Amino acid sequence: MTKMFRSVKSWNLYLGFTADQMVNIGAQSIPIVMLTSLFSGMVTSVQAAYQFESGFVPTWFVGSIVGESVLLELAPMITGLVMTGKIGATITAEIGTMRVTEQIDALESLSFDPVSFLIMPRVLAAAIMFPILVIVADFCGILGGLFAAQHAMDVSAQEFIRGLRTWFRPWDAWFGLIKGIFFGIAITSIASYKGFTTEGGAEGVGKSTTSTVVISCMVIVLLDYILAEIFL
Repeated sequence: MTKMFRSVKSWNLYLGFTADQMVNIGAQSIPIVMLTSLFSGMVTSVQAAYQFESGFVPTWFVGSIVGESVLLELAPMITGLVMTGKIGATITAEIGTMRVTEQIDALESLSFDPVSFLIMPRVLAAAIMFPILVIVADFCGILGGLFAAQHAMDVSAQEFIRGLRTWFRPWDAWFGLIKGIFFGIAITSIASYKGFTTEGGAEGVGKSTTSTVVISCMVIVLLDYILAEIFL
């Protein structure tokens, strides 16, 4: 990690690449994050409503459950898993192709450190953009939960918002953003490493890409548990 920053020769050049990666990782991923988090919030709301059919639990509890579930778990986790398939695989394929076609060797011959040139902008962009994507997922997940609650259990918007406020703690939102930072760094680091170590031509690129997705998913689940143990 420190090598990436020590080897930077022109921050203007590298910041330009970082901005490009922020668009690729963040802006272009917003639609899929919105869609997946929206339906995740809806499913959570429907399941909560199903559990409360007995009538012994106030209906506004649906808002509390959806809010806590989305902020603490669903938004950062779903964002991480979705981005593993979208961004992790893309980064590995790009860098892996550069490795097998000797483009990385060409960068070294031009006195560019490939680690700083190829990995640092991606890792930095992910650390910046993943929390923003988590915020988008938070909003869409809660909005989807509200929509489903109104239709599945006739919960009014006022009751749903009351439930959100009852159990809401600012730290819950911050914790999700912290998860996003760790997930973003982990995914891009794993993807870049697998791309750099690719060998065997096109077949090797395919194997590295598959390996990236599998390993990243496992690491995200593990990080999710570790961060929960540390911060909650």
